[in-house]
Amino acid sequence: MLSIKPAERLNGIGEYYFSTKLREIDALNNAGHAVINLGIGSPDLPPHPDVIATLRAESEKSTVHAYQSYKGSPLLRNAMSQWYANWYGVELNPETEILPMMGSKEGIMHICMTYLNAGDEVLLPNPGYPTYRSAVSLAGGIGVDYVLEASNNWMPNFELLEQKDLSKVKMMWVNYPHMPTGTLPTIALFEQLVAFGKKHGILICHDNPYSFILNEHPMSLLQVEGAKDVAIELNSLSKAQNMAGWRVGMLCGAKERISEVLGFKSNMDSGMFLPVQLAAVKAMQLDHQWYDALNQVYRARREEVFALLDLLHCTYDKSQSGMFVWASIPEGYADGYALSDEVLATAKVFITPGGIFGTAGLQYIRVSLCADIAKLQAAKDRIISSI
Repeated sequence: MLSIKPAERLNGIGEYYFSTKLREIDALNNAGHAVINLGIGSPDLPPHPDVIATLRAESEKSTVHAYQSYKGSPLLRNAMSQWYANWYGVELNPETEILPMMGSKEGIMHICMTYLNAGDEVLLPNPGYPTYRSAVSLAGGIGVDYVLEASNNWMPNFELLEQKDLSKVKMMWVNYPHMPTGTLPTIALFEQLVAFGKKHGILICHDNPYSFILNEHPMSLLQVEGAKDVAIELNSLSKAQNMAGWRVGMLCGAKERISEVLGFKSNMDSGMFLPVQLAAVKAMQLDHQWYDALNQVYRARREEVFALLDLLHCTYDKSQSGMFVWASIPEGYADGYALSDEVLATAKVFITPGGIFGTAGLQYIRVSLCADIAKLQAAKDRIISSI
């Protein structure tokens, strides 16, 4: 066998935690254990029936199967613009200030590849979404943690940030409502981020896929006056529209930023399947009744997760939003990995250790709300039996 050495850019990246853990869970399932997976935030509910009907009807047309524009259909960009205006009060030019993406995860990589040179530094939340770190590294950048703490409501400590050497920092990743802690944003936080970016010449990259989940007041960083001068925002239909597998996201910002990212994206992929884009248009036309009904389901599930966490003697903030519950582990465990492994071994229930989101999450676990009431109750019963 010919020995081919992988590129050095992959050094230290490693396989995504959930990719390896799912193989372990598959092995347990194959052995007959039927693991209840409460780890991953993949919505188990379907999109609205009208969205599925649109996809079906459009797919039957003979004219929709060709390559599509790198910028997406004008119908999709107009729908995204109207969606931002309706829900966030943000005006976006659909021709120049919106770029459809195949999910926001793709956008994270595209942004890093567009702006980072070797050695450029990027401020990363700890705890935070692991993809920020891996995308920065793959693009040749250097991740610099800014630690988030419960005592500061999981928000950046700007006084500490100002004490850092920021001379090589080019970008800062932020994410509110925050994953994994569920912390909601405030307009004051967003104003601070914009001011910080302007002061230090740092591009603020806001990842905003959770703004509708268990949150009555969706917010966008772009609501802040002058935000487009220094910030860009990713958004997605994966969570609030139950379309995770459809891979529909968007990048929003000043036309210069959109043009720059398009320069990279157009060399990496093509436009989305047109019927998917047209179904996404339908999804963004849904009114408040859709979001209200979705959140009613998640509220009921969250109560079950609270009860499950009580069984494990964890502590948590009942005001958190998003499709997870973030909880502090009890004394007696070295870290969240230890508790997660114990629950998997004894109850055959998988919950996510907080340490995968960074060192600041080591004493925490995260439980997904993407499981129905019956499955959550079954998980509780297994835990009770294993105690």
